[in-house]
Amino acid sequence: MLPKNSQMINTILLQISQSGTDTAMNAINAIAGPAEQSISLWDMAEKGGPILIPIAIFSILAIYIFFERLFTIRRFSKIDMNFMHQIRDHVHSGNVESAKMLCQKTDSPVSRMIEKGIMRLGKPVKEIEGAIENVGKLEIYKMEKNLNILGTIAGIAPMFGFLGTIFGVIKIFYMISAQNSLEINTISGGLYVKMISSAAGLLVGMVAYACYHYLVHLIDRIINKMEINAVEFIDLLEEPVKN
Repeated sequence: MLPKNSQMINTILLQISQSGTDTAMNAINAIAGPAEQSISLWDMAEKGGPILIPIAIFSILAIYIFFERLFTIRRFSKIDMNFMHQIRDHVHSGNVESAKMLCQKTDSPVSRMIEKGIMRLGKPVKEIEGAIENVGKLEIYKMEKNLNILGTIAGIAPMFGFLGTIFGVIKIFYMISAQNSLEINTISGGLYVKMISSAAGLLVGMVAYACYHYLVHLIDRIINKMEINAVEFIDLLEEPVKN
């Protein structure tokens, strides 16, 4: 009888041990929560709501303006280092028509400024300087065209993102008020979805802001070259007077 009773006791203890192990594993799983789930960018965009549509339009517009302005500004930045030396030689030799033809063949802001100055030869230096300055302003306007739109996108895209988040929060609290219940799943699930619009707006705004200031930096460098060449041309006109 003793061996049989001992076997029964061992069986009961084994069942208790297995039951305790299963209970402990269930408790650990309950604390750890469900397995981590991944979400694709497209799924996030779909859950972001209709406010992501204008943000997407802003992003496409910003990319288009950036590359269109970048190619234009790079084309404007191609200034031949020997251009002013050739202009100096033509002016010193009295060959004004050759200098004018050289300006017409050279496609750059500097050449158009110098051409306007050559067309004013024989007039007071102040008038020539004013004509060059006016052409320079027009060239700068061509380079800065649509650049303000990029700056506007940098400021307004984050606002649209915040607006989408605020609308989402309002909707969440309305649901809580209508259901007369406060469930953490309702709040957390709704908030993470609505924060997508803020993240998208901030991302578009940051990229547009960086692109805007990069283009402004390139334009400033070209303006500096334009001013140097304009001063050099004015000095060229004053050289015979000094001699």
